[in-house]
Amino acid sequence: MVVRGAPAIAIAAALSLAVEVANFKDFNGTSEEAASFIELKLEYLVSSRPTAVNLSDAAKKLIEITSNAASTTIMPESVFQAYIEAAEIMLDDDVASNKAIGSYGSRFLQDQRKIVPRFSVLTHCNTGSLATAGYGTALGVIRALHAEGVLERAYCTETRPFNQGSWLTAFELVHDKIPATLIADSAAAALMKESRLSAVIVGADPVAANGDTANKIRTYSLAVCAMHHHIPFYIAASLSSIDLSLSSGEEIVIEERSSKELLHSRGGLGEQVAASGILVWNPAFDVTPAYLITGIVTEKGVITKNNDAFNIKDFVEKAAGKSTA
Repeated sequence: MVVRGAPAIAIAAALSLAVEVANFKDFNGTSEEAASFIELKLEYLVSSRPTAVNLSDAAKKLIEITSNAASTTIMPESVFQAYIEAAEIMLDDDVASNKAIGSYGSRFLQDQRKIVPRFSVLTHCNTGSLATAGYGTALGVIRALHAEGVLERAYCTETRPFNQGSWLTAFELVHDKIPATLIADSAAAALMKESRLSAVIVGADPVAANGDTANKIRTYSLAVCAMHHHIPFYIAASLSSIDLSLSSGEEIVIEERSSKELLHSRGGLGEQVAASGILVWNPAFDVTPAYLITGIVTEKGVITKNNDAFNIKDFVEKAAGKSTA
């Protein structure tokens, strides 16, 4: 949890290896061996978070780039330089991608609810600058709404048990002087019942081909509550968070975290508060089925449903030739 947030994990992994190869004084090997070295290191980094699709996607792209570089030079230094430049481009691209997500999301919300002059939005976990290369995905949409003067208030959950919402999202909202209110996770349904929300927007890690989405635990219950109260529920994620090899959410492997996060205060960092000997089930994520999701905001536009179903593969294929807004 030192680095958390799927986009940030990918960027941190790519740049950490860039630092390592930049500091090489003497590499005794061929250009092909340099490419193999990078591939092995990236595979090791991917093993740290096998369900983080952004990380594996970044690794695949970087491996391809270094492999191509190795085929055109005999100098290992040139392969390393190609890798460094590609990693730095990924950093810049992620920020641009997040700003595009924010722009598309803000525009879409305003187009969908033209009679609503200002929006109040609930978000969960942390999807801002501290979870990405900068700006954020779901929090990026909130930032865009605020920048355009149409945000009434942002609500953020504590996000138990590790409290990313109260520690990180609340910090970002206060830092940016965005009108915001922190709520207990268990208060979300009551907030919706009072008709205070225009939309719920959360992140993703990952999105399956049918639109089922894994995200921080309690996202599923927020989606159920949102549907019950007729509040649109949106996912905000880059296309790199979409894994078309997963036909549905049933194929997404859910990680379980340490029992200490529930047994101890402060997300496992404080004193024990639960009875010794109690068993713990602490999944890091849950899967929200596509039928609960109104739309998926990406850097290429918003994926909406046709006949009550997402056609994500078609959107991704069409977006491949579409420039970032």
